[in-house]
Amino acid sequence: MKSGAAKHNTIEAERIIAAQCGDRNAFTELVHQYREGVVTMVYRMVGDIHLAEDAAQDTFLRAWINLSKYKPSAPFRNWLYRIAYNRTLDLLRQAEEEDSLDSIPLASKDITPEVNAIQAERVQQIQKSILELPSASRIVLVLREYQGLSYQEIAAVLNIPIGTVMSRLSYARNKLIDTLQAHLEDV
Repeated sequence: MKSGAAKHNTIEAERIIAAQCGDRNAFTELVHQYREGVVTMVYRMVGDIHLAEDAAQDTFLRAWINLSKYKPSAPFRNWLYRIAYNRTLDLLRQAEEEDSLDSIPLASKDITPEVNAIQAERVQQIQKSILELPSASRIVLVLREYQGLSYQEIAAVLNIPIGTVMSRLSYARNKLIDTLQAHLEDV
């Protein structure tokens, strides 16, 4: 009897092989499986949900076109995240700087308007602080903290040594803390 993870990996491998043979339905299943993660990763990099949606769509289009180049020696998720990362870098180079922040949480019935406003401001400040990080540090932070990738997986996605991952992550966390503390002092 196969474990849940092994069964999932087998199903994913079958979908990938079918998609590489031209089965659009199999690829659609892969898109459904990874779409949210790709959108979230890109959103955390650019801070614009519409841009993130566009980049995710472009990521999957590029993945479909280049699916024959995918080698199962690396996890499919990492391969997709690499495509998304490269597309995001392209978008960041092209886009003008915007302060569009779409991550304001919906109000809860149990939370007063004042508390909700404070929480929304905190979310905006965190997102703004993340967007102020250099892109190399930002992507490492996003992949680790928001996507839950291990250091090894991040190194594989970005094609950098694990030591560089650790260094960039440490820098990003410290810079984020400094920025948020400075904001609290200004309030």
